[in-house]
Amino acid sequence: MTETHDLLLRAAARVIRRAGSLNLTLEAVAREAGVSKGGLLYHFPNKDALVAALIARELGTGERILAERYETDAGGAGRWARAYADLTFGGDPAQDVSAGLVAAVALNPELLEPVQERYRQWQAEAEADGLEPGLGTLLRLAMDGLWLAELLHLAPPDADERARLAALVVRLSAPARETA
Repeated sequence: MTETHDLLLRAAARVIRRAGSLNLTLEAVAREAGVSKGGLLYHFPNKDALVAALIARELGTGERILAERYETDAGGAGRWARAYADLTFGGDPAQDVSAGLVAAVALNPELLEPVQERYRQWQAEAEADGLEPGLGTLLRLAMDGLWLAELLHLAPPDADERARLAALVVRLSAPARETA
């Protein structure tokens, strides 16, 4: 991704955060980025292309963080769930607004297809994580619920409760201890 692409995507995310997805226009993004509309169109020929790029960037960032956390985990059952928890709890809920997803839902739900495919992959990882059957799925859904509550301001937990939830996910995803 070029520096200009990143500048434009960050501007689009700011427009969505400030004014909502329905007010995402190419003109608003160009103005926010301090470029001409023609300059924006050079990089993104239409709003769908802009939103698709936002989604691709967010998925790529999430996948990179998830892989890093997975690799640094001690291993064993629940390794993927703990990495996913680190991804979920590691972000700043006030900043991580998943602007591309919000825009896609409002503007063109077909743009969610890459997200749906990624979640199918993540669900397979959750199921194959070596945890008690159903627990990996339950933990993934709980973390997705937290993300959604924070994204949509649906009575999200305060910082203390968020920390307790993170610790609970880690405890539930810890490998079973062998008894002597």
